[in-house]
Amino acid sequence: MPPVRGKLSEGKALSGLTWLRVGGPADWFFQPADAEDLAAFLAALPAEVPVFPMGVGSNLIVRDGGLRAVVIRLGRGFNTVEISGDRVRAGAAALDAQVARKAADAGLDLTFLRTIPGSIGGAVRMNAGCYGSYMADVLEAVEVVTRTGEMRRLTVAELALSYRSSNLPEGWVVTAAHLRAPRGVPEQLHARMEAQLAQRDATQPTRDRSAGSTFRNPAGFSSTGREDDVHDLKAWKVIDNAGMRGARVGGAQMSEKHSNFMINADGATAADLEALGELVRKKVAESQGITLEWEIMRVGDPS
Repeated sequence: MPPVRGKLSEGKALSGLTWLRVGGPADWFFQPADAEDLAAFLAALPAEVPVFPMGVGSNLIVRDGGLRAVVIRLGRGFNTVEISGDRVRAGAAALDAQVARKAADAGLDLTFLRTIPGSIGGAVRMNAGCYGSYMADVLEAVEVVTRTGEMRRLTVAELALSYRSSNLPEGWVVTAAHLRAPRGVPEQLHARMEAQLAQRDATQPTRDRSAGSTFRNPAGFSSTGREDDVHDLKAWKVIDNAGMRGARVGGAQMSEKHSNFMINADGATAADLEALGELVRKKVAESQGITLEWEIMRVGDPS
């Protein structure tokens, strides 16, 4: 491994770093000191060595065999939030909720981020959204370090953001996001976020070990095939229709409270969780002809 100023460790266990608390070790685990440290490391790292940027593990299943890669996790030095006028520069390690609160303090409306679990880097990569707003609506540009160690700034157009996706190349690491937010009244923005939190806690299993929504909504599906009958469906609804609310495989369970949330109910392995997800996909396809797509990222090798 190239020399670093940050922290580089071998065989790092990843189970404690994901919200589902599953997964094997990474071959290498790197926490860079700053963007320059990250750039120098990637520039010197042999091209054949895979790189996996990891946020706070809120939307991730690491398989039980672990990751044959260098996992890069940004920490202090990448979590600052700077506000100037109606613009916000947020480090990639800043939590979505933290950015929403600080923006509200300054009278800027990024309230949709408040209930999204995770950090800004992941929100950019997945075009995270809630309550009808998405990162694509407020994002202007991102700072990245490429797999070859080049520090670049990309416009939002270059990211080609779409529903839960972007075209950010594999191995590229987002280090900061530049946002432009609409104005609002701080007290009203904070009140809105409190209401959103109350609604989330009432409808989602926030006290269980989950990774947020398991599957993407199957938008635009038409049960008749007619163009004038196209409507949006919710993943939880088609899961319910397939009789899979509360379904279990080993220690993994589809939540009784919200059937599109997969939870680690009782010492589940990554294999349990992935098998349950695939069983749900199979039952939905058989019963309704709908193919659910995973929203949770699954990486690594089986046990």
